[in-house]
Amino acid sequence: VIPPPVIRIESYSEDSISFSLKMTTNIKVSGYVVNIYWTFDTHRQEKRTLIIEGEKSIQKVANLTAHTPYEISAWARTELGDSPLSFVHVVTSGTRPASPSLKAKAVNQTAVECSWTGPRNVVYGIFYATSFLELYRSPHNTTTTSHNMTVLVQRDEQYLFLV
Repeated sequence: VIPPPVIRIESYSEDSISFSLKMTTNIKVSGYVVNIYWTFDTHRQEKRTLIIEGEKSIQKVANLTAHTPYEISAWARTELGDSPLSFVHVVTSGTRPASPSLKAKAVNQTAVECSWTGPRNVVYGIFYATSFLELYRSPHNTTTTSHNMTVLVQRDEQYLFLV
């Protein structure tokens, strides 16, 4: 039986998490697959996947959001197959930034001008879809460091926007 890997949170800050991975077995490990999940504005679950080579590993994940719950899951790739998943949860420190205030205005039948308020020097994600289900499961999206963007859409559709 292949045991799940041990994930240990080494440290965390407002915008990063450092963790270690190891196996408590003599089975040769070729690497790990790690998924980091977080929920964006209760509508959209985000995920970042890391493919890590080697047996032991300490990783640092940066560009995270302050005071946000993250779930880290990992499994090991071994000479006998993949291990079961293991999970840890951690909340980054600091104060979560205020949600931006979004305004969306149709420019014409295929363009929407989106503008919002919020802090400078951060990356914003613009998500849009024709239904709440699509907004949650597979929205169109783009990123920018500015406070406005023109989004191209299909004509004769109503869209939901989230920034």
